[in-house]
Amino acid sequence: MEEKVVVDVDVINKAMKKIFAVILLLVSMNAYTQDSTAVYKKRVLENIEIDFLTSYYTQDGNNAAVTGGIGSEKITDITPTFVIAIPLNDDDVLIIDAGISAYTSASSSNLDPFDKSGASSRDDGNNNSSNTKVVGSPWVASSGASQADSWKSLNANYSHSSDDRNTVLSANISLASEYDYTSFGFGGGYTKLFNEKNTEISISGKVFLDSWQPQYATEINSYIEAGESLNNGFFSGIPILDQNGDLSVKSGADSWSPINTTLLDNTSRNTYSLSMSFSQILSRNAQFSLFFDVVNQSGWLANPMQRVYFGDRDNYYIGEPESIPNYTSSTNKDVFQLADDIERLPSSKFKLPIGARLNYFLSERFVLRTYYRFYTDDWGVTAHTANIELPIKVSDKFTLIPSYRYHEQTEADYFAPYEENLSTQEFYTSDYDLSAFSANQYGIGVRYTDIFTKFKIRGKLGLKNVEMKYSKYDRSNGLSSGIFSLGVKFVLD
Repeated sequence: MEEKVVVDVDVINKAMKKIFAVILLLVSMNAYTQDSTAVYKKRVLENIEIDFLTSYYTQDGNNAAVTGGIGSEKITDITPTFVIAIPLNDDDVLIIDAGISAYTSASSSNLDPFDKSGASSRDDGNNNSSNTKVVGSPWVASSGASQADSWKSLNANYSHSSDDRNTVLSANISLASEYDYTSFGFGGGYTKLFNEKNTEISISGKVFLDSWQPQYATEINSYIEAGESLNNGFFSGIPILDQNGDLSVKSGADSWSPINTTLLDNTSRNTYSLSMSFSQILSRNAQFSLFFDVVNQSGWLANPMQRVYFGDRDNYYIGEPESIPNYTSSTNKDVFQLADDIERLPSSKFKLPIGARLNYFLSERFVLRTYYRFYTDDWGVTAHTANIELPIKVSDKFTLIPSYRYHEQTEADYFAPYEENLSTQEFYTSDYDLSAFSANQYGIGVRYTDIFTKFKIRGKLGLKNVEMKYSKYDRSNGLSSGIFSLGVKFVLD
């Protein structure tokens, strides 16, 4: 019996030691877990992410606003942009967005459309013999300084997330400029998630304090600089033609002059916007979003580069008289009509866009994304925009993205085509962006995604995704454009 008791005690001792060791291990693990839970939290952004975005855009049409609603709208534009997202700590992220938009524009180039190419021997009997021969056309791009330019922008956005990741505060600031315009903006936002993150409400505000460095049509600017004389400055020695192609007397009641020699009296253009959005996960497969903006603009809202021609004033030209009957045709290569005035619009504008999104997960392979926006403003424009995308997952890493967008709008109260505005009006424009039209846009894209960033550049820079897309856009008024875009996202380990 004693031997048996000894054996039992040994077994019990060994068992107790094992149990005690296991308890110590479990207690240690629990203490570590509790301590880790108290200290560790998932970072909002784990690593630095770098996006390189670029696009190549081309367009053409027959309603250039710079030349009064007719003329070439040919534009090419390339836009390289870098977006860098930097995690400052577990909760804070800084995003820097820097880009350049470099473009050439036939329309903008015709701010100064005139080409001095020789001498004319015509004599109008008013000491205008041996005049300089000058030609121009709204259908031919000029080689002037406004033919090409670049739009440069820099934006910074800071966001802070609460410990439970249900509240996000953000602030942003932006700078942008081109040769005749500068923009400074700032704003902030608040986002709240609740209902186990199935519901999200956001509100944000932005302010843009912009200013013009106004550029005007050459003939208007030169007329004012010459003391409202057609015998001095730019016009000296240059014949002016009337509607019949005859030389016009440069002084007197029948000579050309712009209707208004008062140009910009306010170089500011300020925009104030308030945005609100609501997003709700409806089910495992569906998500719905509703959003609207309230936007108010004030200052000089017209574009000083854009000419206007009136139907109740005589027409005057510089160039070859033979081309006057074909002035509105692209066959006109060598005569240009002198402007009656620059575009003039009200000094305030109220805009209200309201939109909704519905995304639906159809299957492992298909996702449906839909979007609708209603827009109205106090200039008389009402618009409807609808968009649909159907991403198709063709493999684990590749997704094909076809899309379609439809837009239609009414014309602004102050819009009229070339020579259909009247000089008795207070406001007027021939900018076809404010006309009534409908438009269709078709797009196709492909996206490559590798969430594990297996492809590395120099060891630390991992490729996360690449997306390429091409879209074709056609307006009912003849404007046609195409854009190819490329986006590449890298993660810095």
